Amino acid sequence: MAGHDSPTALPRMPSWANRNFQLLVSASFISGLGNSGATIAAAYAVIDDGGSATDVGLVAAARTLAMVVFLLVGGAIADRVSRQRVMVTANTANALSQGLFALLVLTGHPPLWQMAALTAVGGTAQAFFSPASQGLVMSTVEPAHAGKAFSVFRLATNGANIGGAAIGGALIAALGPGWVLAVDAAGFAVAGGLRARLTVKEVARSDGSGIVRDLREGWREFVSRSWLWGIVVQFSVVNAMTNAGEAVYGPLVSRDHLGGAGPWGLALAAGGVGTVAGGVLMIRWKPRRILLTGTLGVFPLALPLIGLALALPLWALVLAMLAAGVAIEVFGVGWMVALHQEIPEEKMSRVSAYDWLGSIAVMPLGLALAGPAAAAFGRTQALWGAAVLVVALTGAVLLLPEVRHLERREAGTHTAASGADDSAPRGAAEPVTPQ
Repeated sequence: MAGHDSPTALPRMPSWANRNFQLLVSASFISGLGNSGATIAAAYAVIDDGGSATDVGLVAAARTLAMVVFLLVGGAIADRVSRQRVMVTANTANALSQGLFALLVLTGHPPLWQMAALTAVGGTAQAFFSPASQGLVMSTVEPAHAGKAFSVFRLATNGANIGGAAIGGALIAALGPGWVLAVDAAGFAVAGGLRARLTVKEVARSDGSGIVRDLREGWREFVSRSWLWGIVVQFSVVNAMTNAGEAVYGPLVSRDHLGGAGPWGLALAAGGVGTVAGGVLMIRWKPRRILLTGTLGVFPLALPLIGLALALPLWALVLAMLAAGVAIEVFGVGWMVALHQEIPEEKMSRVSAYDWLGSIAVMPLGLALAGPAAAAFGRTQALWGAAVLVVALTGAVLLLPEVRHLERREAGTHTAASGADDSAPRGAAEPVTPQ
């Protein structure tokens, strides 16, 4: 995570990457580096305090539940006011909540409700950030460079996940989870400062007719495309299953079979390596049927769940995470291209809010029930069930003709070129998407 004052310090940026694009990459790299380690730290803060699998799931679910509650409001507001201002405010709120979480962990043993409340504050901030962030890459580069820009952007943020997960796991093992949470808080503060330096031109996006009417327009835009709502429904379950595996089952399997936080951090870092490899691939590869190719890349997300169910040795789990990382990046770039190609820019935040809402709506339930499911059926059986759901839902989406046939249009995008808007792509701050 490069916290340089000048984004020109970033090495080997392509010639089409202007100042705004470099600031965007820097900010997302910084917040991503801290966040990837903090995800592990939050789980181990609960575990170190004697918490059960259910407790770990409840704390993780609190963040997602807050996002579910506030996402639609966040999307409507982001289509009315400065998206840049919304993003900076959300970064500030995340820095404060993570900083307080770190202070409580470092100075004592915070009760479960305090940890859940602070993660909920972070989730609320993310509910406003995520819809506002959709599209900023397209506003900082020429449309002809959209695919490369998405790939480079995701390459940088996913690269942060590699270092963040590995360093975070090591720091948790050496110093405890509190220090990792403190680093995450500092990362959000720096990222907010960088985003405040973006020079973007505001465009009229709402006629001021009212938030309810705005949300209705966004809903009509959302349901009019079967590829859009179909994939979002798919990911409502896929995200719930994969996040239960990473946030609840993974740390527990690692504790029982792999040796604790350090090995699990390495496994998560392998997923980051996979996304980097996938990002490099997608810089050069431009598949014509973007959603068909991407959806085929969702199947390997079941591999880490299967690896955890079998309690595979670390090297095998690393390979599973690596393969899943490559595959989801193939999907992620195609998904972002499809959104920016097909959705009108002035409705992007509202459509993004429905996208996010559908994608994470089941996650609080999945996280909260992960512990009870393991207690009722056994952890191995629960993991196998999660893997089967990922495969079944992905196969079902391939039955939609628009998913199989939607093609890339080189000049077909609804967003303006450099400096015309101030939103950013999905997945810039956290991994929960169709992305």
